[in-house]
This record gives sequence, C-alpha cells and structure tokens, in this order.
Amino acid sequence: MKPLAITVAGYLALILLFEVIVVVLGSRQATENEPPEAPFVAIENRDESGTHNVVVAAVEVDGALYVSANHWPRRWYHRLVESPEVEVTRDGERASYRALPVDGAERERVLSEYTLPFIVRILTGFPPRAFLRLDPR
Repeated sequence: MKPLAITVAGYLALILLFEVIVVVLGSRQATENEPPEAPFVAIENRDESGTHNVVVAAVEVDGALYVSANHWPRRWYHRLVESPEVEVTRDGERASYRALPVDGAERERVLSEYTLPFIVRILTGFPPRAFLRLDPR
C-alpha cells in the first residue's frame, strides 16, 4: 500500500508543479508589453475587483475563435463567464470581443478540433475542458 501512496503523492506533486509553472508563465506573459505569438492570445477583462490579464492558447474552428480552460486553475475562465466583455490581442491586433460559454454539439465539434497531446493531459491531471467562443463586438 505504501508504494501506491508514494506513487499517487508523486503524481499529484507533479501536477501541482506543472500547474504552478503554467500559472506563473501565463501571468508573466500577460504583463509583458509584447503581444503573444500565435496560437496564443492575450485577454483583458474588467470586473468590480479590477483589470485582469491572461495569455491563453486559442484555436479557430469554422471561422470562430475559441479559448479553452485546459488546466485546473481557471479563475480567468470564471471571470470571463461573469464579465464577458473583453479585449483580445491576437497577432498584434487588439479588438473587443464577447466571451460566450460553449456547450452541446458546438463543444463537441471544438473538442474534436482542439485536441491536446496525451502527455499534456497526464501532466495536467485530466481536468475537464471548458470552452469559450470569442465573438467580435
């Protein structure tokens, strides 16, 4: 039983380390003055607590732009659901968008197009994926 507990604890520590690195990199990139390179976008939104910036990967499916919460830390995702009016910097261009949660057949279509390598799924601890469609305003 002890080897199993050590293995599980080691795996959970690996997930935690990977997620901390991702959060630090994402927040550091969001505060830099240089726009992110594709496939990444910088998203800025405002709510009652202030202005928030995050850099996330994006994918285009059938002409629409999507971002996905691919990790356990997803405060940025919930902020966008609650305050969907955002500014997005993509390929050096800044524009206004509205972030809309995706579900049903649309989610399945995006999920089939926006796959993650299995190793990434292992490193992130298999979090449920949640998508937002960014509609231009």
